[in-house]
Amino acid sequence: MPLTPLAARYDQFILDLDGCVWVGHEPTPGVQEALQQLREAEKRVAFATNDPRAATEDYVARLWGIGVQASLRDVVTVGGALQHRLADTRQGRTAFVIGTPALKKHVADAGLRVLNGTDLASRAEVVIVAGTEDFVYEDLRNAGLAVRRGADFVATGRDPTYPQPDGFWPGTGAILAAVETVSERKAEIVGKPHPQLLLTALDRLGEGRTLVVGDRADADLAAAAGAGLDAALVKTGGQDEADAEAADPAPVAVAETLAALIVR
Repeated sequence: MPLTPLAARYDQFILDLDGCVWVGHEPTPGVQEALQQLREAEKRVAFATNDPRAATEDYVARLWGIGVQASLRDVVTVGGALQHRLADTRQGRTAFVIGTPALKKHVADAGLRVLNGTDLASRAEVVIVAGTEDFVYEDLRNAGLAVRRGADFVATGRDPTYPQPDGFWPGTGAILAAVETVSERKAEIVGKPHPQLLLTALDRLGEGRTLVVGDRADADLAAAAGAGLDAALVKTGGQDEADAEAADPAPVAVAETLAALIVR
């Protein structure tokens, strides 16, 4: 299968995972063959995800599990970006974390002391919010109290949902909205739509004409614009032509799937 004229124009690609490479645990149609064609055409590929729930190793394993070869260097996660930011700016401080065990490990590895499960949780110096399926009222209370007491307030993103086979599930943004409501403060955002994830991927890929491919105009296209990169939108994450038309700047292309964007 030859590459599309659009794909042939670029030297390298930064691909979103949720809604672009897979939906839930299912690969999007034809994605394995499309990525293989990119490799055979000697195009460089990196993956950048705003999903904070798993470690980089887990995403690499999931890619191999659907038949896509990848290394740790190929995958840039918002958890890794958060760890880097915290290590640079908040090392040695205490933290209360709303997130998965993998996210809490990123925070601890950045040099912060995680206070979850202690009587001091509501007095943490930094509150970090990320997506998790284990969000409870006590988390909301502790986070709100700590932020109101002056804690730094950091989140991995504002994506309100993420796509699953049966529809859209609550994402980081849904949890963050609750914490921002109770604390009456806005969080500092580390992931997309800010461009740092893409800039990190770009550093790993090297120089070349780059196309970002994602499924959300408000996150992927905005981050690409901030990084000064071209971007394309695929519809497998639930967005459509109307979302693409409303985006500013507009994507260079809109396709039904990642495979349709890449191969003929």
